[in-house]
Amino acid sequence: MLTELLTGWITHQRWFAGKGRPIDELVIDSDVKLAHGLRHLIVSVQQAGIRDRYQLLLGDDPEGGGGFKPAHIGADYYDAAYDADLTGTLLEAMAGNRDIGPLRFRRLEGVEIDTSLRSLVLGAEQSNTSLVFGSTYICKLFRRLIPGINPELEIVSALARQDGLHVARPYGWIETDLDGEPTTLAMTQEFLSNANDGWALALTSVRDLYADLGSSASEAGGDFSSEAYRLGVATAEVHYELATAFPTGVMETQQVKQMVEDHRRRLAGAINEVPELARYARVAQEAYQRVSDAVAEIPVQRIHGDYHLGQVMRTTTDWVVLDFEGEPGQPLAERRALSSPLRDVAGMLRSFDYAARHLLADHPDAEELRPRAVEWAELNRSAFLAGYSAGGGRLHAEDAVLLRALELVKAVYEVTYEARNRPSWLPIPLAAFQVER
Repeated sequence: MLTELLTGWITHQRWFAGKGRPIDELVIDSDVKLAHGLRHLIVSVQQAGIRDRYQLLLGDDPEGGGGFKPAHIGADYYDAAYDADLTGTLLEAMAGNRDIGPLRFRRLEGVEIDTSLRSLVLGAEQSNTSLVFGSTYICKLFRRLIPGINPELEIVSALARQDGLHVARPYGWIETDLDGEPTTLAMTQEFLSNANDGWALALTSVRDLYADLGSSASEAGGDFSSEAYRLGVATAEVHYELATAFPTGVMETQQVKQMVEDHRRRLAGAINEVPELARYARVAQEAYQRVSDAVAEIPVQRIHGDYHLGQVMRTTTDWVVLDFEGEPGQPLAERRALSSPLRDVAGMLRSFDYAARHLLADHPDAEELRPRAVEWAELNRSAFLAGYSAGGGRLHAEDAVLLRALELVKAVYEVTYEARNRPSWLPIPLAAFQVER
């Protein structure tokens, strides 16, 4: 009965990765009672020979689930992540370093957890579910489970132990064993209740610029360049802290050439999916070839891996970096692999272009405003790079070749993403191939 209910329910959840494909079988792999009316489930979903595992906090109290219609599963069952009367169990178990069946609840050494706070589910996420406890903690439940330690828990904990300047303080986590590997189920961090999202701040600046046609990007009321500079400094400092906390290495000449070949294959695949990209292929191919010809070796280290304005928060004192999980959809080993920190730099540069241009997608004055979008993006790109260099980030003259190629690698990914999800935004990544840098 429960498996049938879950089969019908799970396909409608934002975090379910197999939308559009029929479920061949759903099996409950683990069912652990956490408290009265609260169970923790791990379910396996088979679709066309592929198995994915998900976790669920299941409410099964007939008298407790009536008020949770958005989370209703069926009969007396509901998604208990939405039940503040039950989710306090997670904090209590972490605070007590408890083991409940195969689940291990852990508190970071040296911290205390207030177990009296009630939770509220944030509504913006897709792949995870975050519970905010009061204005103090945010507990992220990783809905789709991949065996292994989550990179975000690994990185944030390591940086916190060395007093990292730009991470939200971790407090605890939940784990279990999947396929013989310790696997992160959830992590709890400091909730930045008074911080502002970097993407939202950038868009405010762009809107101010578009509303004031008589001023330049540096003169308009919402000038963002000083913040872009500070963000560059913070990014360099995070890269330094990552290089201190984790091993580093060097990508040798043959590995560089193999990386270039991988980028060429991805470009070919993107062109096959989005034929409009073909007219710009030469630009990317030439950028890749310059790396192959001119770059003998590349310093590599742990990086963020999915860096953009939506992954940073501005507090009253500085920038804080979030979501060190790496690029969504990539294998865990790849997300934890050493890479050039310029990948993060390239990702943020692309994010400035997106912030400047995406408001033009359906704007009646798009042609008139486009030069201002370019001006805003260039001003903030330059400020970010200046801050990154001032903060100790490596930006030698020879790095420009690699940085340009990595920007176009990111733009190729963006082209396929926009073609699949937001076709009206496709001109934004395509514009990256039309600018000489």
